[in-house]
Amino acid sequence: MADYSWKPIEPLSDAERKIDLAAMHPLYENWRAAKTRLQESSQSQLAEFNRRLVRRLSVETGILERLYDLDRGTTEALVAHGFAEDLVSHSSTNIEPSRLIDILRDQEAAIQLVMDCVAKHRVLTKGLLHELHTILTRHQDTTAAVDQFGNRREIPLLKGKFKEQPNNPKRPDGTMHEYCPPIHVDAEVENLLRWLAEYQNEDPVLVAAWFHHRFTQIHPYQDGNGRVARALTTLILLQADLLPLVVDRDLRVEYIKALEVADEKQLSPLAEMFARLERNAILQALSVDADAEISHQKSLTSAVIGSLADKFGKRRIQKLAELRHVNSVALELRAMGRNMLEESFAEIEPTLSEVGEPKIFINDGGPDRGNAHWYRFEVVQSAKEAGKFANFDEDHYFIKASVQVNRERLIFVVSFHHVGRELTGIMEATAFSKLVSYEDSDDRDSVSERFSLCSVEPFVFTHRTKVNEIADAFRRWLDAALAVAVKEYGDQL
Repeated sequence: MADYSWKPIEPLSDAERKIDLAAMHPLYENWRAAKTRLQESSQSQLAEFNRRLVRRLSVETGILERLYDLDRGTTEALVAHGFAEDLVSHSSTNIEPSRLIDILRDQEAAIQLVMDCVAKHRVLTKGLLHELHTILTRHQDTTAAVDQFGNRREIPLLKGKFKEQPNNPKRPDGTMHEYCPPIHVDAEVENLLRWLAEYQNEDPVLVAAWFHHRFTQIHPYQDGNGRVARALTTLILLQADLLPLVVDRDLRVEYIKALEVADEKQLSPLAEMFARLERNAILQALSVDADAEISHQKSLTSAVIGSLADKFGKRRIQKLAELRHVNSVALELRAMGRNMLEESFAEIEPTLSEVGEPKIFINDGGPDRGNAHWYRFEVVQSAKEAGKFANFDEDHYFIKASVQVNRERLIFVVSFHHVGRELTGIMEATAFSKLVSYEDSDDRDSVSERFSLCSVEPFVFTHRTKVNEIADAFRRWLDAALAVAVKEYGDQL
């Protein structure tokens, strides 16, 4: 790999505007409407969800920068109970627990500043950038630097001030990545903020990805640029009435690779990654338990009466009918998916015939078929593991494809189900498989059954989704999920 030479940042290009995030747009609208209802029915639960999201973001942003390590168990305790030193043992981290807590509180304070700026409609300026940097580096006094002779040494960290020395890191392969020279930083940041102000009507996730990448290209501070960039990404999303996204430590390689690819004018991997994380945050927020809030209210009777009055009010009934239009979208996707599976299994049938005589069956399910309850357990469990709530009080649809060769059977299922504890107008498709091996003896039941989730990410759609706009994306998603299932089946044959 060659050295990367600095180039002035560029505005959002026409090619970047064409990045396909169309499936997200209806989700934004549904989230904003659902958020209003959650604030009324489950205010404290939603507030607690947001607090935990901020804590998780505060933990992970420092791990990404390798300021510290922290094991998963302690991470979950801190996210659940807050940043208390007595929750951290020396064996759970590679720095002093007291210093860890100081850094975490600084990072949490920076996100709180961002939230305050959104609430007060504060404009993003260089002064605010410096304020964020000062908070984030409050307990960091030095940073590593390389002198003209290639010697690595610690230098004082300028807090709340743009860099005065180059900060060009060496990659593991020995090549150099050149960031913006100090003399040009002020002008580059001015351009960045001016362009951002012009993008109010663009997709907020796309703008967040663009801003994040361009900020890291400038690298305006001696250290702490990644932390500032992620805090500013949160600011952009919150200004659009969306949720902060958390780049987890397990995504570090993908995240850095996406930023490097963006340097070559390919922003789509970073934008698609951000869209995926934002979608997951929304689906988890919609799974907040509103019933827990009711149990804490002083008057349960009045709460129930109010809830019933709202439920059966004329406007409420009309709204529910509008939200349930998402079922029509699910039916269209089910039909499209079934056609795809029929074509795919017809293509692989000759290959399977070389091993044995394949028996292939494809059918679909739902309330219109009288079998909507099928696969409820698998769907509920997989949703629960992802921090979401699969709502089986609403209609559930699926496609089932089954193929058996000799005594090995593959069952591939695509489920279309509602997400959230109340009707939100949002559904997701997930795909999973079951690999079944049968005994040689005809009087024995199957001896093994292995469950696998084939879709790493769900395919999300809403009552506002237009199928023609997401058809290609759905086909790519289903093709990738089926490929996982077929490979596992091939390995078992």
